[in-house]
Amino acid sequence: MSEVNQLGKPTGAFIGASWIALGLGMGVYFVGLWNAKMELNEKGFYLTVFLFGLFAAVSLQKAVRDKAEEIPVTPIYLGIAWFALLASLLLLAIGLWNADLLLSEKGFYGVGFAMSLFAVVAVQKNIRDLAAHKAVYPDQHVQARPGFLDKPEL
Repeated sequence: MSEVNQLGKPTGAFIGASWIALGLGMGVYFVGLWNAKMELNEKGFYLTVFLFGLFAAVSLQKAVRDKAEEIPVTPIYLGIAWFALLASLLLLAIGLWNADLLLSEKGFYGVGFAMSLFAVVAVQKNIRDLAAHKAVYPDQHVQARPGFLDKPEL
């Protein structure tokens, strides 16, 4: 493999590991939420904070990367993205601090949340890197046409 062909393209192992980490983190968090002995409104709070955190992490990662690649990013958007991520972390911390849960359950949610935040950033990075690689090297991303499409009708 030449260095030019792989410029900016994440490896299959990293792509797979990122998706697996995201699936595990989300799975752990959702299984814990499903099995939790708490009111539905509490479950809704933890679900909303989780989704808010994932969106904020992706948004911040995109804004930081855009800025690094000299794509215009307004300071207000970057500030909002940072605020949203920190707010989701703070809301989860306050929620868990005040929750009537065992310490092990609180850790379960915290680890699932942290793992998912890291993984969603890695997944988004991979998607963006593959899109950039495809734009530079479109011939390496040609998908073969399925054989059944070439067969005549019966």
